[in-house]
Amino acid sequence: MDGTLLVILSGRDRPGVTAAFFEALRHHRTSVLDIQQLVVRGRLVLAVLLGVSSSDVGDVRAAVHAVASQVGMEIETVPGAREIPRDPLRRRIHVTVMSPDLRPGPIADLARTMADNGWNIDRIRRIAAYPVTAVVFEGSGEDVEGLRRTLAECSARLGVDIAVQHAGLDRRGARLVVMDVDSTLIQDEVIDILAEMAGRGPEVAALTESAMLGDLDFAESLHARVAALEGLPAEALQEASQRVRFTPGARTLCRTLRRLGFRVCLVSGGFEEVIAPLVDVLGVDGIRANRLEIIDGKLTGRLQGPIIDRAGKAEALESFAAEFGIPLARTIAVGDGANDLDMLDRAGLGVAFNAKPAVRMAADTSLNAPYLDSVLFLLGVTRDEIDEADADQPLGTTNSTSSASSN
Repeated sequence: MDGTLLVILSGRDRPGVTAAFFEALRHHRTSVLDIQQLVVRGRLVLAVLLGVSSSDVGDVRAAVHAVASQVGMEIETVPGAREIPRDPLRRRIHVTVMSPDLRPGPIADLARTMADNGWNIDRIRRIAAYPVTAVVFEGSGEDVEGLRRTLAECSARLGVDIAVQHAGLDRRGARLVVMDVDSTLIQDEVIDILAEMAGRGPEVAALTESAMLGDLDFAESLHARVAALEGLPAEALQEASQRVRFTPGARTLCRTLRRLGFRVCLVSGGFEEVIAPLVDVLGVDGIRANRLEIIDGKLTGRLQGPIIDRAGKAEALESFAAEFGIPLARTIAVGDGANDLDMLDRAGLGVAFNAKPAVRMAADTSLNAPYLDSVLFLLGVTRDEIDEADADQPLGTTNSTSSASSN
């Protein structure tokens, strides 16, 4: 066959259209070289590239026009359409755009920015309608890091979350997700809850804020805050664990990651005694956190063991990856504070979740909508897939009862 014919069929979707189209071609000398079909709000677009001899193009065109009339669809045919060979120097990427209210303006600016930076948009698809609208632009170009930096600068101005990721095998297979706990997995800072119970709330909250902004050395701040807890009964730790509130989407994220076969670990500058009960609730694979010293049933105001600080979190990520035999390129780290920066940098994908400005600028991508399950959309998981999995396997079969509040 020495020629091609591109056929584009569009109109109201209903059962049997695709079957009728290809049935009309059954007895013609042609082959299917490429095919894509899309349905949006009940409207079908079917594009088929056919290989056909020049002498047969007229007959094939007549056949597809006849079937289009039969099924009440509009049709366009383009003889001689050729597939453009892929340039091996051009990289493939996925640009995920998310917003609770996605407007045309940011999409126009995004598309223009990609074009101005030499990137072609090959495909666009929506993967979620709630709790945010998430759209993936599949593109091809050369300077991935340059585009990532440019779009990171645009993200705040456009009022949308934008993530740029390499397409390829690293998006598949075994993966490890390591999450910060305070103000990421949960909505609270555990140290602030304990300080409130000790009557030192405002003082400790101010130290916590300075540490998260990076204005105060984390280890120095942690020792000062823990010292304020001296004399607090050990029973307060259990009460604090019961008071923490999961971030909206936290359960969905962990549950779906487990169904995908991912490893999920927690790393925290907070305290193992408060966080440990969450491990059983969420079914995560590991935890690294600071430990409080307790003598005679009371907190001494001191810590036990090594401090999990900025460097400790990065080391924990690498340790978990080695334990589960997962390359760092297939790791994802999620955090919000300055002490998460090394962990976010070391991971294959660093996600700043409702983070401080310095963290947003340093991470590979940032998520500013308050829904932790939005991380799933960065992995290409669609909202429909999440909902279908939950329908097939109800929540009660995968989660135990939690003492923490869930949103």
